Amino acid sequence: MDNTVGSLTQFQRSLIIGSILGDGYVRIIPGRKDAFLEVNHSIKAKEYVDWKYSVLENICKSKPKKRNTNEGRVAYRFFTKQNHEITNLLNLFYKNGKKIVPPNLELDAVILAVWFMDDGSRSRSNVYLNSQQFSLSDQNRLLHKLRQFGLKARLNRDKKYYRIRFLTESILKLNQIIGPYIVSSMRYKLSYDPVET
Repeated sequence: MDNTVGSLTQFQRSLIIGSILGDGYVRIIPGRKDAFLEVNHSIKAKEYVDWKYSVLENICKSKPKKRNTNEGRVAYRFFTKQNHEITNLLNLFYKNGKKIVPPNLELDAVILAVWFMDDGSRSRSNVYLNSQQFSLSDQNRLLHKLRQFGLKARLNRDKKYYRIRFLTESILKLNQIIGPYIVSSMRYKLSYDPVET
């Protein structure tokens, strides 16, 4: 899992892609050559942010820092350095400044686990990926990518937007796939914890 792909290991690349599908934000400063990734979560997710930083540390400028937001919340974030491979991902995942799902996206367990830690949620027996930021056509593409990975899901209406809901028959498999990569503070999102059984 750790072979180097250019300047990124495969694990780093998968973590970045999972972050882009979730809450991560890739951008390029005008006049600069390459893009960078911003990882920005609530201070409640400090352990998770620290884990992401530990994986990406060799391509980062400085450690995560707390930041007070305008809404009175405390965020915890870090930035990677500018990186040519992150620029390539920017070109794949953004169109006119908006996140899209590239047709050639291939999921792996790390991508899925990071995406789930960013955007996954559980309500009673239902498990969701809060994919509302993506267009309906992109969400349908994500459903197809999940099916290729052996997971069945549907779009579920959440007020006026849609999000991905896993079918009950796929929840156990989802947890088995992503379980080994879920950090301890995020394990509450799992409806079944492979580590505990």
